[in-house]
Amino acid sequence: MAVRRRRPSAPAGGGPAPREVWWAEVPFEDGPGTKDRPCLVLRVNRRTATVAKITSKRHDDRPGVLALPPGAVGDRQGRSSWLETDELREVPLRAFRRRVGPLDGPTWTKAQRALR
Repeated sequence: MAVRRRRPSAPAGGGPAPREVWWAEVPFEDGPGTKDRPCLVLRVNRRTATVAKITSKRHDDRPGVLALPPGAVGDRQGRSSWLETDELREVPLRAFRRRVGPLDGPTWTKAQRALR
């Protein structure tokens, strides 16, 4: 008798959608491994989503980095965060673990402009 392996699925309650901030296991740019971090979902494909990572390290002097409103990543400290639009990642849908919510309209518009 053949045993079917079950593939990990997207988070319960629905998966990520464009404009939403999520916590996910985001792959490193320069090597193997991932880091649990907030990210902004830009596009969703069948098995992956394209995201821009969000960091708590101040990089607003770099082109393509946008300051986010305090608390935008849903952490308890309400820290300031920065969206890095110059380094996009493909993240498997199964790697998304917690939805924070949609990014506010004006900041989403700025992010879309920076991505062009």
